[in-house]
Amino acid sequence: MTISESIKKKRQISSSTLEAEHLGLIKSEQSIKLSVITQFFPPDYAATGQLIEELVRQLGQQGVDVEVFTGQPGYAFQSCKAPAVECSGSVKIRRSRTTQFWSNRIRGKAFNGVIFMLRAILHAVIACRSRNVLLLTTAPPFLPVLGYIAHLLFGLSYVCLIYDLYPDIAVDLGVIPKHHWLAKYWQAVNREVWRKSQGIVVLSPTMKQRIAKNCPQVAHKITVIHSWANPKQIVPINKQDNWFACKHKLVDKFTVLYSGNMGRCHDIDTILGAAKYLKDEPIQFVCIGGGAKREQLIKDVKKLGLDNFVFLPYQDKHVLPYSLTACDLSLVSVDAGMDSLVAPSKLYGALAAGRPLAVVCPHNSYLRKLIADANCGDSIENGDAYGLAQFIRLLNSDRRLAERMGNAGREYLQLNFTPELISQQYLKVLQKAAD
Repeated sequence: MTISESIKKKRQISSSTLEAEHLGLIKSEQSIKLSVITQFFPPDYAATGQLIEELVRQLGQQGVDVEVFTGQPGYAFQSCKAPAVECSGSVKIRRSRTTQFWSNRIRGKAFNGVIFMLRAILHAVIACRSRNVLLLTTAPPFLPVLGYIAHLLFGLSYVCLIYDLYPDIAVDLGVIPKHHWLAKYWQAVNREVWRKSQGIVVLSPTMKQRIAKNCPQVAHKITVIHSWANPKQIVPINKQDNWFACKHKLVDKFTVLYSGNMGRCHDIDTILGAAKYLKDEPIQFVCIGGGAKREQLIKDVKKLGLDNFVFLPYQDKHVLPYSLTACDLSLVSVDAGMDSLVAPSKLYGALAAGRPLAVVCPHNSYLRKLIADANCGDSIENGDAYGLAQFIRLLNSDRRLAERMGNAGREYLQLNFTPELISQQYLKVLQKAAD
């Protein structure tokens, strides 16, 4: 056999191997009959629902048979009602009725979550006949218990997608005392649910460490999969060419944007402190969104007589590419002690927007390493309002540095946190569960 014939034969073998692997992958994808259960889904503007929509669409495009069970919209812009059954591409969506009692209070949200879960139980009974994997989010926080029940009764495999870690958050916020029977019982239930699961997905390395410490037996099941943003939808736009920036008069001043939930787990005080240092400078703070701390921030701004704040409501999805790029710097914050309990999804949209980031977080946060690896901004410790103000001043005086950081962040997102890349990571977890 000549050298050329040998090379040709190797290429044929390699091609056959790749083809066989590809066919095997397709077969494995087609063997996954996935039911996703989550309380929030578009037209809700809740970030968890937006992310799930993007994920199931990507999985559907890859050949996974996907259906979603969710509630009627509770946080939508245009409508409080959506079709009970809907098809979006290859994904089937089923919506139950939703209650919205005291939805601005923790206890009200818990009550509404219990009602949704009771309705989801019936769906799980039906799903066991045609589905082989459940993906359950922590929206509401105790929803993964449903997977445990389905596994015991019907042998159905399930994967837990943990957005926020409860009851730990409730304990740290003082809603439930640390040694209260409810906290202890909830922790015990969590451990049992995690043990019986076929996979656990968390959004950060510190969240993985926390769960592994609470329940070492499941450490091997935990997969860290970050949130993401779509860089094809969110594209950098100059403020001068951005209708949103022009509409809200954000073009002429250096604009610092906080977009998303101003919740109990986010550090708003450090941001307010920085704004006080910068009150006499041509710098504008824009807060878009809602949350438990929003009203108090508005009151504090008025009390201090600050005129460098603009408050806007949540923006519809089609506006986000313009609202996220109507700034010169994006803010992300996590309160001290909350780093292993929550993972801010707003970070990824800010990266896609091509703007530098200032992240307010604890000194040992995973966010610090991410920002350093991306070289896209700076991380400031909780309470260091002066340090945040100084970083804002630096970028205001050096626009080229700001531009380099923004470009680096977008490039880092494109290499690590796109829907295509992230969905592949979920696919591996789901394949393992289906097998």
